Amino acid sequence: MDRSLHKWLSISLINLLIVSVLGCLLRYKIAYSLPIVNQKFLLHAHSHFAFTGWVTQALMALMVKYLLDKTNSNQFVKYRWIFWANLISAYGMLFTFPFEGYATGSIIFSTASIFAGYVFAIRFWKDLNKISKPSVEKSFFKAALVFNVLSSIGPFTLAYMMATKSSFQNLYIAAIYFFLHFQYNGWFFFVCMGLLAYRLNAYGIPQKKLRLAYYLFVSSCIPAYFLSALWIPMPMWVYVLVALAGIAQLVAWVIISQSIRQRLAYLKTQLSRFTQTLFFLCAIAYTFKLLLQATSAIPSLSYLTYGFRPIVIGYLHLVLLGVVSLFIITYSINYNYFTITNIRKKGVIIFVAGIIINEIFLMLQGIGDLSYTSIPYINEELLAAALVLFLGLLLMQIKRKPSNRH
Repeated sequence: MDRSLHKWLSISLINLLIVSVLGCLLRYKIAYSLPIVNQKFLLHAHSHFAFTGWVTQALMALMVKYLLDKTNSNQFVKYRWIFWANLISAYGMLFTFPFEGYATGSIIFSTASIFAGYVFAIRFWKDLNKISKPSVEKSFFKAALVFNVLSSIGPFTLAYMMATKSSFQNLYIAAIYFFLHFQYNGWFFFVCMGLLAYRLNAYGIPQKKLRLAYYLFVSSCIPAYFLSALWIPMPMWVYVLVALAGIAQLVAWVIISQSIRQRLAYLKTQLSRFTQTLFFLCAIAYTFKLLLQATSAIPSLSYLTYGFRPIVIGYLHLVLLGVVSLFIITYSINYNYFTITNIRKKGVIIFVAGIIINEIFLMLQGIGDLSYTSIPYINEELLAAALVLFLGLLLMQIKRKPSNRH
């Protein structure tokens, strides 16, 4: 196990634990009373720290590990200062957003995190080009870097609106969704797919099929943004393009899934039962995500999807926790980047249970809101789900005797 990788992944998991603490505080304030906490400010800290301190930090570490595998040189030394810059930016946002919201300090740190991402993108792109052998994972990684840079247009648009004191509600919402889309469906997703393609190709799945899936995913990513902005007036040809983007992503996922099924017998010999189950749950979550996204192409359903807060939160948590976070943890366990122990294994199981419970309660709350029906004790139940997530992540921090079977 590479010590540098282990260090940065361990830090990232600690950051995820902190994200869960913030989530518990947010849920407690909704269910009960916590006057000293500004809900909106803490929510900003929760989301920004989750994106930067957890997901981005972990993904960058896994990407650099890929370079190490390909070059057999200590790439972590070269990227160390970028990791520290990103981490300091994340903690800066953690300790400024709860107290001032969007103000001088938090804006400085959030801007610093964006520029750390720019520097990482430039350096990693150059290092990828030094790997002479063509591979589809390189294409996925490059697309991820582009989409990460592209996503920053959202925050800079918001900053411009704040500086000029503009009050265009549609532009404000569009800028937020622009950032979220190209983080979730661009940066996060394409890095995960790059890591997956790297392993699937090693397991005998043809590059040709993986590259076809890549072309479908990358060509549909930009038009798919409008699936979350169908409330913006648009010509019919744009709407058709958006609907085709949703279909293209489903087709790409079917290609990946069928390719995996064809090699399933061999894959089972390479993965433990535990990680097989986790990867399967991750795939189920992503399939559900694609189906929800496809149904949002229907204008009336799009209004319901994006017009009710519990549904939006449920969708975002489904992707961030059920797809991206679960993939990072499972991938790290399967390739021994994260030492799995008996107690940590129980922590992962509890964490997964927390994700499922959280999604069920958010779904119930969303259905209740759609029918204007109050669900009894739903806020307390969501707090309980947040505590389950926290317990699972807490157990994952404990080091004991490694499990012989994981």
